[in-house]
Amino acid sequence: MSAVADWQPRLVALVCNWCTYAGADMAGMARRTQAPNVRVVRLLCSGRIDPLIIVTAFEQGADGVIVSGCHPGDCHYVQGNLLARRRLTIFSELMDFLGLDRRRLQLAWVSASEGVKWSQVVDEATAAVREAGPLRGFGRPAAGAPPVRFPERPSAPRPAPAPGENEATATALRERAASLLGGGEVAVVAGYAAGSLPGQMVPTFVSDAAGTEVLDWNERCLANLSVYLPELLRRDGRVGMVVKSCDAKAVLGLVREHQIDRDRVVLIGVPCTGVRPDGRLAAKCYPCAEAVSPIADMTAGTAPAGPRAVAPDPRDAEIAALAALPADQRWDFWQGQLGRCLRCYACRAVCPLCYCETCVTDRNRPQWIPVSIDGAGNTAWNVARAMHLAGRCGDCDECARACPADIRLDLVNRRVASVLEARFDYRPERAATAPPPLLTFLPTDPDGFR
Repeated sequence: MSAVADWQPRLVALVCNWCTYAGADMAGMARRTQAPNVRVVRLLCSGRIDPLIIVTAFEQGADGVIVSGCHPGDCHYVQGNLLARRRLTIFSELMDFLGLDRRRLQLAWVSASEGVKWSQVVDEATAAVREAGPLRGFGRPAAGAPPVRFPERPSAPRPAPAPGENEATATALRERAASLLGGGEVAVVAGYAAGSLPGQMVPTFVSDAAGTEVLDWNERCLANLSVYLPELLRRDGRVGMVVKSCDAKAVLGLVREHQIDRDRVVLIGVPCTGVRPDGRLAAKCYPCAEAVSPIADMTAGTAPAGPRAVAPDPRDAEIAALAALPADQRWDFWQGQLGRCLRCYACRAVCPLCYCETCVTDRNRPQWIPVSIDGAGNTAWNVARAMHLAGRCGDCDECARACPADIRLDLVNRRVASVLEARFDYRPERAATAPPPLLTFLPTDPDGFR
């Protein structure tokens, strides 16, 4: 017999203690026959099932995972399964985008009285995973996998700044900053200054009116300065900060999550025509209709009159091109991408919403994410990062820009954001006071469980 013929799928079932585990027990007491390929792991509630537990099961050799709990409305902890439903809806969409065959992740509601249904779930999940075949290893794309060809990016919807436009904005910015510092309204102003390389712009922090002459502005002011806000506020008390429209979304996120006091921050909006890191307009700037953020407290320079030219986000066409591929080709693409990860955590360092004192990657009791730089650990880290930013990401794309391995983290974030908007009508910039979407639920949420 061949190795393929001898192969038997291995499945892990993550089940709720109060309903599904009792249902599985009932199936056993009733002597229901079912496929012997499933190993059951009992948890107190389906709400306890973190996506990292599922990723860990796949890392450690599972070919498929079943997640099951109480039916909505019957949770022993009232709402744990409703929170799990949202979380696992987003997680399953993310894993599908990364190329994990949908047949490998089965979601089902099974009550304590549904021993027959549990047997059916096990048999059907085993058959689906057997049809999908063995899960190819993490970080090891198939030899000779064809490269993914993305559609050509369309022309920018608006031109680069006119001659003298940046200089006028920089002059107005210095005047605003000098006024704030000279009047004692802020202790420090965070802005941009020329770096050591030609055309480079780097973050700078000015604490007196005389030092504002170093402040500058052009289309290479790429960094999202809000990443420095929490520390500046702890140290200096009241802060002025130069913001682009995309940066202001991160400020809203920090305010919404009670990380900063909005009354202690003065936002200086700049009329941004779009950043151009490599001479081309950044993809995130194509659909941006705001020259100056509406939450800015003041504007440096003159905002353009009338509506701003916008165009569809080029990342959406790239995501559609990936989504059109078969699952195994997407898996090869993303394992090739994530296999390059150096685990330098530059993406974490530049993200304004990554503010945990101890990141999950630094925890070793238990150690959910392997420390080695390999396909399994890299996938676990990037899945955890994407899930932790779900509904919180401000779409500044700093993570992708900072990545030294050029991993397309922007596409992952954008895909998760689009699912949140389509499934739950949620966009972070529209919800200034609402909790992050994975920390709440609605009874009418779409249900991907059977």
